[in-house]
Amino acid sequence: MVSLSTWISTFGGETPYQMWQKVEGIPSIKGFYVEDLNTIDLAPWPRKGGKGAFINLEGSEHAIDAYVHEIPPGGASQPEKHFYEENIFVLQGRGASNVWVKEGDRKQTFEWQEGSFFSMPLNVWHQHFNGQGDKPARYVGVTRAPLMINYFHDLDLIFNCDFVFPSRYQAEEAFFSGKGKSYPGRVWETNFVADAYGFQLEDYKTRGAGSTNIHFEFTNSSLGGHISEFPVGTYKKAHCHGPGAEIILLSGYGYSLMWPKEAGERVKVPWKKGSMFVPPNQWWHQHFNAGREPARYLVFGSSVKYGILKFRAYREGGPDLSFREGGIQCEYEDENPEIRQTFEAELAKEGLACKMPPFNYRRKA
Repeated sequence: MVSLSTWISTFGGETPYQMWQKVEGIPSIKGFYVEDLNTIDLAPWPRKGGKGAFINLEGSEHAIDAYVHEIPPGGASQPEKHFYEENIFVLQGRGASNVWVKEGDRKQTFEWQEGSFFSMPLNVWHQHFNGQGDKPARYVGVTRAPLMINYFHDLDLIFNCDFVFPSRYQAEEAFFSGKGKSYPGRVWETNFVADAYGFQLEDYKTRGAGSTNIHFEFTNSSLGGHISEFPVGTYKKAHCHGPGAEIILLSGYGYSLMWPKEAGERVKVPWKKGSMFVPPNQWWHQHFNAGREPARYLVFGSSVKYGILKFRAYREGGPDLSFREGGIQCEYEDENPEIRQTFEAELAKEGLACKMPPFNYRRKA
């Protein structure tokens, strides 16, 4: 294990998390978005086994970050545990994972496939196995590693701590069964989602455009997630929030616009299945379905139950309230008319019609 003094002498001026990433020796992908997580180049990752790459996008803000890991055909990852939370989405392949608390414990096993979405309990040993002998398995993991490594700057604590969290995991027989419990407000508490592509969503009309949505609560973690979907020929209302919402496209073709809350140029992020992007802190962002099928995306972010990085307006209903009422959403009537004009032009390129109703704009462009 590399000492902190070695870090400082070698990588002075960077955060402990950035120093640790360099020691890991795999590529780091930066910018506003990744076109396709399935095709990015990976490099050998000795600590985890297989290959990997870090995803360090602009909006992560040292609160949350991601990586892609690939397990070779018939292979397995190295056993590991860590003192930071992690959620996983399977991009390709099928396999199984073992989970156990300490050496000598019975290992609990569950199976996964492309589209599975689940959480690793905090500081619990785990190992992933590729169930296919002819193809690699690839997944994306989103973690609180930046927050924890920067805070403690002690890798021995992060990777070798023996503390057990019984509130997080007690090897319950049905822990990864996929069974869940529904709560008001489109919340589903579970530890395993077998198929994020087909999971049934609930109406979320206040977000506009016939939107549907479900929030997931995993392993009593502060790291949660949600899935949203919206129809062909539509786009969602713009909104803004704090850092650390990692978005992965599950289906559809289109784009998102992101721009600073006060003023600034819009950044256009084109997307398709497998794309990933992160809206920067307090930037407006808005999603547009310019394809021929519903657009569905998965967001890794703060838990509704234990969220630690959301500001007060969000907890008090801000996601569904107009900024005119103290919320963090822009109603269609308040947006720049140019936004809809651009969307209609994008649809015309594909021979598609806009299905949005007319708006009575409150201001001029």
